[in-house]
Parts: sequence; C-alpha cells; structure tokens
Amino acid sequence: MAFMLFTRRLVCSSQHKHRLLVPGSRYISQAAAKVDVDFDYDGPLMKTEVPGPRSRKLMEQLNVIQNAEAVHFFCNYEESRGNYLVDVDGNRMLDLYSQISSVPIGYSHPALMKLIQQPQNASTFVNRPALGILPPENFVEKLQESLLSVAPKGMTQLITMACGSCSNENAFKTIFMWYRSKERGQRSFSKEELDTCMINQAPGCPDYSILSFMGAFHGRTMGCLATTHSKAIHKIDIPSFDWPIAPFPRLKYPLEEFVKENEQEEARCLEEVEDLIVKYRKKKKTVAGVIVEPIQSEGGDNHASDDFFRKLRDIARKPYRIFNTWLGDPSKNLLLAEVINVIKREDLLDNATRAGKALLTGLLDLQARYPQYISRVRGRGTFCSFDTPDESIRNKLILTARNKGVVLGGCGDKSIRFRPTLVFRDHHAHLFLNIFSDILADFK
Repeated sequence: MAFMLFTRRLVCSSQHKHRLLVPGSRYISQAAAKVDVDFDYDGPLMKTEVPGPRSRKLMEQLNVIQNAEAVHFFCNYEESRGNYLVDVDGNRMLDLYSQISSVPIGYSHPALMKLIQQPQNASTFVNRPALGILPPENFVEKLQESLLSVAPKGMTQLITMACGSCSNENAFKTIFMWYRSKERGQRSFSKEELDTCMINQAPGCPDYSILSFMGAFHGRTMGCLATTHSKAIHKIDIPSFDWPIAPFPRLKYPLEEFVKENEQEEARCLEEVEDLIVKYRKKKKTVAGVIVEPIQSEGGDNHASDDFFRKLRDIARKPYRIFNTWLGDPSKNLLLAEVINVIKREDLLDNATRAGKALLTGLLDLQARYPQYISRVRGRGTFCSFDTPDESIRNKLILTARNKGVVLGGCGDKSIRFRPTLVFRDHHAHLFLNIFSDILADFK
C-alpha cells in the first residue's frame, strides 16, 4: 500500500467520449465528469491477457503449498486505487465486483490511508486485544461512533464478530437460546439439561432447526453450511442437519409488467414456509428461526418484495449469552468508522442510487439490443445483475470482459452480478457499458 495522502476532487475529462445509443451504434452511454486521477485512474489499461505470465508463475508456486484452483490472478494492491484493480502483470482493470462487495469506498482511499498513518491509531493495529475479557478503554466510544451510529431504529445493542459466518453462527445460538428460554419460563437450568447438553442430547441440546431458502448462501462453517444451498461444491461430503429449506421467490422482470404473477409466486413461497414450520414441528424439530438474504446474492441475485420480507421478520433481538474471546478486531472498527464518515461526507448513498440508475438503464438497453445474451435485468442501487443463456456463455463473457479490462462476478447457474464500490460513479457506468457493448457486438 502506498503510504501517501491523495487529494480528491471532481474534474471534467474529454479523454473518454461516451456516446448515446442511435440505430446501428455500438455505444450506449454518455459523457460524465470523473474523479481526479490521483485517486481514480482514467480508465483500464491492459498489457497482457489475464492471468498474465507473472500471475501464472505465482499460481504455480502457491499450488505447491495449497490448492490455488480458485485464484483468478495475483494483484498489486500498492498500485490499485479507487475503482481500479491492478494485477502483478501491470494490467489495470475497472473493478465492478470489488472483492465480492468488500471494498466499500475503493482501493487505497485517501481517508483510510490517512487513518492508518496517525500515531494514535498505531496501538489498535499492532495489538489485538481479547475484546471479550480485555477491551481497550475507547471500545464503547468506538462502537458508538461506528456500528451504533448507523444501526436501524430500535437496535441499541450489538456484539461484534470476526466474520460473517461466525456472526450467523452466533445469531443461530441467540435464536435457540431465546426460544428455549421462552419454553423454560422462569425456572433455571435443570440438572438433566446440564448433564445431557454435555453429551449432545435433549433436553440440554434441544432438537431445534433454522429455516432457510433454496439458493441461499450464509457461510461455510458447520451451522451456516446447513442453511447454505447455492452450490453443491460448498456442501458435498460435509455432514449436515435436517433443517427445513423453503423455495425462494423466482420473480419475473420487469417487475411492473408481472405484478400479479409475482404476487402469486411470493404467496406460494410463503405458504411453503408455513407448511414446513408445521411439518418440522410434527417431526419434533421445531423451527426456532428463519434466515434470509435481502437480495439472494450467491444463488443468482434473486429479489423479493418488501412485503415478502416483512412476513419473515426475525423473532429474536436480544444477544444474551453470546461470547467469544476475540469478538472481532478493533482495527477493523477504526476503519469502519472512517468508512461511515466518508459515506456521509461524500454523499455516497445518493451516489450509489444515481450510478445504479445509470448502470441499470444501460443494462436494460443492452438487453433490448442483445436479448440472445441478456435477460432478466434487475437491481437495486448498484447491486445489479442479469441472466445469460447458460453457464458456459456466462463464464466466457466474464473472461472476455476481464481481458478487456473489466472485472465482473458470476452467481447462480447463469447470472452475472455487479458489486461496484460506493465511489463508483456515472462515468464508470458509462465506461463499462461502452466496453461491454463492444464485447456483445463481437461475441460469438
């Protein structure tokens, strides 16, 4: 990481001529302002195919000590910035996937670079406290500045975790403890409960279950994996629990043209949820909770209406008797607080709405022009996606785009999804749409 502070400002550029769609044209976008190149490069720059020779050599070396089959290419993060990811062969790519949406404000953001250089933050990055038993003095203050500052209304308590999977695992535990406490009433643990829990038997280990949805992805640890149903490779050979799996709505697009059909589809899925709860109660595997994604991402970027989710509202809110030694990493909380500051200061939520509209509008235009390759265009904000005819075409489109300087992601059986950073702006959308329009025009 280059330890220097970049300044950021909006400037106009005529380097990339973005054109409007006219009959016979291969271009679909328009001109837009762009960010200063000190933070965000002015476009992709490709020197080799991807992976290039240096990446392939490093993949060979890594394969000696671990399975490197999932590696796409090796990166040069010191040179990556803004919306652009640079690989070790010097290829500069517009990244519309952002490490599966885990680089919220882009690579090497100036505010984060400044944060880690401040002497008062050095201790947080150097010392990893066991927050469960030995938290630092400013722990409460930092939680209030970060997570609690953006918590939904009424959410006044939290507990930090190190990753998504352990967050879900402990959410399951919270649900089970809440449900069992409700059944137990005011009495304390019985001796039978205390004895049987040590040998994994009821009543100390009650036979509860969590209802999840087909196509879901909630993690790969043992409990989470029982609720993950997106790819067979995630689950094959791993023992699991007999927990109910409901169908997730398969909506038709555009939504405004299929209102009745989509209402019927959601009603069908909700009815199946209710039937499964009854079925599992009869099997004495009581459903204590439901887990669902706002957008079912890994399973194919599947959407549902707000009403659907209201009917699946969580039943547990208090996180008592949840503990682990580390409880997350304070340095990540420092970064999170600054990310939230940047989001507010730079109005990045509104930016995501505008950039998402530009991206979605362009994808709909491409769908109209290339229906043989693009269907079911959908999205909220910049979380956009579309379907391709099959997995083979989807994968070929992703590889072709990567060699043209654009990083995209796949999901489900045949979908392409977009997960750009929050500093992804209109001109990035137009730049991508022009490149992808050319790819589709020449695609065979």
